[in-house]
Amino acid sequence: VPPVVAWVAATGSIAPEPLLLFLIIFFWTPPHFWALALFRSDDYARAGVPMLPVVAGPDATRLQILLYTILLVAIAAAPWPLGYFDAVYGVVSLALGAGMLWFATEVFRKRERSQSLRANRKLFAFSILYLFALFATLGLEAVARMIAPVIW
Repeated sequence: VPPVVAWVAATGSIAPEPLLLFLIIFFWTPPHFWALALFRSDDYARAGVPMLPVVAGPDATRLQILLYTILLVAIAAAPWPLGYFDAVYGVVSLALGAGMLWFATEVFRKRERSQSLRANRKLFAFSILYLFALFATLGLEAVARMIAPVIW
């Protein structure tokens, strides 16, 4: 919600751009935290915390991670074809999305415990990089759009 609130505070109106930012964060959150929950599911079970791997099982969690990641990649790429950002964002978004899909697919495929733990850790770690790099690219492109008229 912070991107939407900030947009409304700055412009006094609502628009599709902050809603896309909200959706990116919304669909990023489950794969990120469920990868951690798969990695630490024994700890969550002992503590009685009802994380998805504890209540629905690891296979259901793996499927949900993959489905949310597919939606995330599509939504995160949307600002480019909609014309909100340029090709730099589009290429970065698609490259990062390919990485997210790769790691989510690995989590989905790897069922043997040691391989599964490694895949979960890698997805969790990459998801942090993914969100940072995606939003950094958005920010850099926005700054470039503001200073380009001044320079040229």
